[in-house]
Amino acid sequence: MSNQYQDFGFTTAAASHMHQHFMGPLMALTPTHKPRLRVLDVGCGNGYLAGAYAALGHEVVGIDLSEQGVSIARKAYPGARFEVLAADDQVLQNLATEPFDLVVSTEVVEHLYAPRPFIQGCMSALAPGGRLIITTPYHGYLKNLLISLKGGWDQHADPLWDGGHIKLWSYRTLSRLLADGGFSNFQFRGAGRLPWLWMTMIVAADKAGS
Repeated sequence: MSNQYQDFGFTTAAASHMHQHFMGPLMALTPTHKPRLRVLDVGCGNGYLAGAYAALGHEVVGIDLSEQGVSIARKAYPGARFEVLAADDQVLQNLATEPFDLVVSTEVVEHLYAPRPFIQGCMSALAPGGRLIITTPYHGYLKNLLISLKGGWDQHADPLWDGGHIKLWSYRTLSRLLADGGFSNFQFRGAGRLPWLWMTMIVAADKAGS
């Protein structure tokens, strides 16, 4: 999330086509040690996921650079707080709040020119022992080979999609990003399609305790 951000252009508070794939595994990776978690949704978009957590009784804050998305989210999900804000190492200070038990970020990291500051921001927002959960379209050798054999790259990674995917992540590369950012205890899930041809992947990683 940077000053080169391209607004997605949200029009409703409805779930995207990706939510049906990652919601189940994401919720399964959500910590259960507290009945009421403090949750930060980084890149919350129209607020759908933040609203789902709020409906479960959690204390939720969503941040996004899309003014349109945040406006929609505030109206649709009044049980959560939404702010137009970037994820950086000043996020807690800018929100004037305490650290979070859980940071979630869905289908965001593939859009970022500089993912390392984003991960640093997520780390700084977490309390000791907190968890980060990220989803992003899955890319691995077999899936990429099949896309190549089908001649599908022009459609799959369309360079004419303004604000589209600029990073293609595999479990290995996302794990490296998280490890470099100080996270550990990775838990990986694939969702959508067949194993190793997944549509998206969900990775949970933990911040060391105090």
